[in-house]
Amino acid sequence: MSRAEQPSRRTVLAAAVVAAVTGGAGTALADSTTTAGGARTAAPARPIDHRAWTTYTDWRSGTAKGTRAVAGARPGLALATPLGALDYQDPHTGKTSRWEYATWTSPVHRLSVPATEAVPSWNAHTPDGTWIQIELKGTYSDGTDTPWYVMGRWAAGDQDIRRTSVDDQGDGKSSVWTDTFAIDTPASGLRLVSYRLRLTLYRRPGTRLTPTVWRVGAMGSDIPDRFTVPASTPGLAQELAVPRYSQEIHVGQYPEYDNGGEAWCSPTSSQMIIEYWGGRLTPEQLSWVDPDYADPQVCHAARYTYDYQYAGCGNWPFNAAYAATFKGLQGVVTRLASLTELETLIAAGIPAITSQSFLKEELTGAGYGTAGHLMTVIGFTADGDVIANDPASPSNEAVRRVYKRREFENIWLRTKRYNASGKVVSGTGGVCYLYFPARPTPRQRAALAAVGVR
Repeated sequence: MSRAEQPSRRTVLAAAVVAAVTGGAGTALADSTTTAGGARTAAPARPIDHRAWTTYTDWRSGTAKGTRAVAGARPGLALATPLGALDYQDPHTGKTSRWEYATWTSPVHRLSVPATEAVPSWNAHTPDGTWIQIELKGTYSDGTDTPWYVMGRWAAGDQDIRRTSVDDQGDGKSSVWTDTFAIDTPASGLRLVSYRLRLTLYRRPGTRLTPTVWRVGAMGSDIPDRFTVPASTPGLAQELAVPRYSQEIHVGQYPEYDNGGEAWCSPTSSQMIIEYWGGRLTPEQLSWVDPDYADPQVCHAARYTYDYQYAGCGNWPFNAAYAATFKGLQGVVTRLASLTELETLIAAGIPAITSQSFLKEELTGAGYGTAGHLMTVIGFTADGDVIANDPASPSNEAVRRVYKRREFENIWLRTKRYNASGKVVSGTGGVCYLYFPARPTPRQRAALAAVGVR
């Protein structure tokens, strides 16, 4: 998103997120607390629940209507026998096309922490002539159910349909804001206690094409309502060799994708980590980009993460899904509870893309304020400060930044802040994207499990 201090499209979440949890001051999120007498007491439960369906057993456990589980090194879900066909009018092109479809519905997942928010994410292969829809239906703490909410209509390409979120979804108790399910009035005590996800797989009629879904899941959370967060203790000095790309050198390029590079922090960050893991685009894939533009892969990432309803490249699950279009990669959207958790990932060689908002004076050395910005955390200094590849830099060479630990953890993990006008607005509460190998090493798997991702 733009690094300017101005209202971002995601600030429509503010009314729902600013009051995300009743109960006042920030809560410590360490594993345990030491009292004055030296006794160890259990810390509050981790306020984040991440569940994903990824294994052959997972795919067999759901309710399949025309879909089938696919075994192999990367198990998935495919379209087998269509349930029927329907006409879909693309709201962004006006074009109506006919599609065969089949569905899969997950088992009910009961959240370990009743949630005020939920963000699904998915990984899939959608060859030309196919696409998928992801929906969520939940049960509230009062025993009633949500409707089926559309959380995304997605294809890796943009020729068959325009990938899109769906606006104006709500039932008076909850709403969908682009990619996030949110309880409308958290202060009422209402929470989401369980949910199911439904996948609908589409293909051109009369073909044997199929999308293949490798991962679908959701992050539910109930983050403490806080302007500040407890300080963490540094525990790691390590830096990962992540490529550096600036969004700023793309200003004015392809304005049809969210006004060009000034707003491309999310896809630029995504491309950095994709290439860290070895993901590369071919000359054929990049042939549509003006050959005079440097780093054409950043332009490509912007185009293929663009949400035509949101009118931007910052749809969180769309970025994770884009990363997973590269061979051998998977991606999720989740929250982390502390910088200590981020250190655990860095120690295992896993960088993270973090979402934060702040005033210029709140992050020393940034040189800007922002209503919403993504950057890539690649390590920690010996003093515990955060090493970030910040795409809001004037050149690729200037992308590597070192930010003060205390400042960074606060702007990233808080849920409330004051904007430049003195108005209380929302913070992301530790939202991040994690991209990692489809077959993690044991050490990587352990680090991911430690932050709730399996």
